[in-house]
Amino acid sequence: MSATATEDQPISQRQDFDAGRLEQYLEGHVAGFRGPLQARRFSEGQSNPTYLLETPDRRYVLRKKPAGTLLPSAHAVEREYRVISALRDSGVPVARTYCLCEDSAVIGTPFYVMEFVGGRVLWDPTLPGMQPSERAAIYDDMNRVIAALHGIDPAAVGLGDFGRPGNFFERQIARWTKQYRASETETIDAMESLIGWLPANIPQSEETAIVHGDLRLDNLIFHPAEPRIVAMLDWELSTLGHPLADFAYHALTWRLSADEFRGMRGADLASLGIPGEQAYLGQYCRRTGRAAVPQAEWNFYLAYSMFRLAAILQGILKRAHDGNASSAQAFETGRKARAIAEAGWRQVTATRQQ
Repeated sequence: MSATATEDQPISQRQDFDAGRLEQYLEGHVAGFRGPLQARRFSEGQSNPTYLLETPDRRYVLRKKPAGTLLPSAHAVEREYRVISALRDSGVPVARTYCLCEDSAVIGTPFYVMEFVGGRVLWDPTLPGMQPSERAAIYDDMNRVIAALHGIDPAAVGLGDFGRPGNFFERQIARWTKQYRASETETIDAMESLIGWLPANIPQSEETAIVHGDLRLDNLIFHPAEPRIVAMLDWELSTLGHPLADFAYHALTWRLSADEFRGMRGADLASLGIPGEQAYLGQYCRRTGRAAVPQAEWNFYLAYSMFRLAAILQGILKRAHDGNASSAQAFETGRKARAIAEAGWRQVTATRQQ
C-alpha cells in the first residue's frame, strides 16, 4: 500500500535520511541529475516509504524499504524496480526508472528512483463530482490497462523468471499464511477458517501472467483532464501468477464497503455510471479473450483475495505495533484485518448455501 507520485498527495517535511549523501549518490548514478536536492515524504501509504525529490531542474520520486526488522520477502523495492523497468515499452503505463541502490549505507535501506508522474489519484471508487459518462470512462480504462498487463508475454519483456510457474494458489496461500503467522497479534477465527478451507478448494485452472498484486484505483495515476491512466504504481507485490487472482483482488472494490476497505458495496452503481461487478468482469473476459469465469471459481478467487488482503493488513498492524509503519494511520488500517477475514469467510459460507 504505497504513496503515489502526484501533485495532490499530502507531503510532510519528513526526510528520514541524509539528503546530502543521497544527492551525492544520485549525481553519480542518474544521468542529468543536478542538485541542490530537497526531499520530502509523502504522508499517505502503508508500505514502502515514498519521497518527492525536488531539484532546480526536475522532480523525482524515491521508494525505499522501511527501517527495522521486516517480514521475509516483504517490501521488495528491487522487484518493483525490475518490473517497472521491464514494462517501460510494453504499452502498460509505468513511470520511467532511473536507478536502483541496494547499498543500505547510502540512506539506511535499499531504494530506487523513478520519474515524477503528474496527474490525478482517485481515492473514492464512487468518483464523486464526476458525470456518469466520466465514471464509465475511468472504469473502462482501468479494465483496459489490467487486460493489457495480463496479456503480456513475461518472457518477451525479460520477466520469464519473475516468479515460479504452476501451483500458484497453493504457493501463495502457504506464503500469506506464513506472513500472517509472523505478524499475528490476536486470534481471528475467520482467518483460521480460511487457512483451512482455501488449500482444499483450489480450482484446477492453471494460468501464468504478470500480476500487479495490488490493483486498486488509488494505485493508478490518471491524466489531469482525461479518463486515461498515465502510470500504474506500487508494484511491490508483483510476480508471475494467475491473472484471475489479480483481477479478483481488484474486484473487491465491488464486494467491500468504504468502511471495510475503500470499497463501494451498497452504492447505486447504475445511477453513477459505474458497471456492476459481473459486467466489469465480462468486459475483462472479452478483452483477454477468455470464456466466462465459472461462478464457483470466481467465488474462490474472491475469498482468496479477501484472505490475502487480511494478511497484508495484519502485517501493517504488526509494523504499527513495532513502531516502523510508514503511515500515521497504520493502526486504523491494520485493525481492518479482522473485518476483511470475516468478509472472506462469509463469501465461503454464502457460496455453500447457494
